[in-house]
Amino acid sequence: MESSAPVRILTVCTGNICRSPVAERLLQAGLDQVLPGAFEVRSAGTRAMVGEPIQPPSAAIIRAFGGTPDHFAARQLTERILRQTDIVLTMTTKHRGEVLQLDASLLKRTFTIREFARMLEVLQDRDGGAPASGAETAAFWRELPKRAAAVRHLTLAADSGDNDVVDPYRRGPEVYAQMEDQLAPAILTILRFARVSAGL
Repeated sequence: MESSAPVRILTVCTGNICRSPVAERLLQAGLDQVLPGAFEVRSAGTRAMVGEPIQPPSAAIIRAFGGTPDHFAARQLTERILRQTDIVLTMTTKHRGEVLQLDASLLKRTFTIREFARMLEVLQDRDGGAPASGAETAAFWRELPKRAAAVRHLTLAADSGDNDVVDPYRRGPEVYAQMEDQLAPAILTILRFARVSAGL
């Protein structure tokens, strides 16, 4: 992938209408504030409700955190999409397995989003992240999955469920709130790491 191209991050859930769009839109909004144009965040579903908009409760969460849910259509995860991706962030361990079934070469670039956030915390505590700006940004972030994978053993969850984000589809507002409580801290951790690594 060209070093001048934006770093491509893909978020993955099942239907691509509840969890992964929240991660997509909030990561994109936050990363645009850190380094405009340096990142392209998209999402897809392992069994996507193709063409559907974001579910209203998820759209409300996106707006509450300053993102926009507009102009969204769910899409099916494919090998072609994966080939164009630098980092894959899934909502559950099961989704991670489904990604790797499609493309096993992504083993060291695919994480659950909560797991990835814990890895970045370890990296930041250990070496403060590495300053990256301008042309260095793409190289830094494309190397980041390898660095994150190297500290995986330091970030193992006490309970495997701590890697997952609950699926709120067709469930009540309390489950959407639970989804937000699990997802928002991971997103904020990733954005904080991006700010530090950009020297901001």
